[in-house]
Amino acid sequence: MAFKARHIDNKIYTIIAIIIIIIIILTIILSTNQLTEAKIKEEFLGDIWSEDISESQGGSRNLGLEKWVSYTYRNNEKKYPAYITVTSIKSLFMMSEDELKDKTVDTIRQAFDFGININESTKISGIRSLRNGHKTMYTIYDGNNTSGEKIKIIGESWNCGISGTSVICIGVAQITNNSNENNTYWARIIRDKVGTFGLNEYQKNDGLLFNVKCH
Repeated sequence: MAFKARHIDNKIYTIIAIIIIIIIILTIILSTNQLTEAKIKEEFLGDIWSEDISESQGGSRNLGLEKWVSYTYRNNEKKYPAYITVTSIKSLFMMSEDELKDKTVDTIRQAFDFGININESTKISGIRSLRNGHKTMYTIYDGNNTSGEKIKIIGESWNCGISGTSVICIGVAQITNNSNENNTYWARIIRDKVGTFGLNEYQKNDGLLFNVKCH
């Protein structure tokens, strides 16, 4: 009986030791799994754009092994509203480029829930470089809102190896108002120094997505 009792005690000690090891491992992982938040600096927002504090969101799941935070920036032009969301995701393993691209497109398609109809036939995809040197994947669609006004949408994403974070940006701009067209705010969202998107108004260093800081 004494031998049997000692055998049971050894099993209990082994289980306790395993639990302690697991706790230590989780503690180490959680302590090093800090989320670096991608944002657009105020110096690039100027007077026309600002962060919408009420739209800031964040959370975690899987025992804190996956964290995310999202910031929203809007212009102050009521006739041609535009906004950008910048979402940072930190998980134990970064998403592959295919997973990240699929998640970005899925996020764009959720715009339907907010009254935006996307024209799938207008889809344009490509790759460009941001100011911080990251190669990004982008997808652009045309669409309409519930008032019938024309909308342009871009989803742009990349994995930041320095911070270990996946970043997904969504930019939306209304470009017409009662048949009058204005691409000013759309251009500000997407332009970069080499004019990736073709027009002179898209060739400048102050594009908002071009200046997202992720590390």
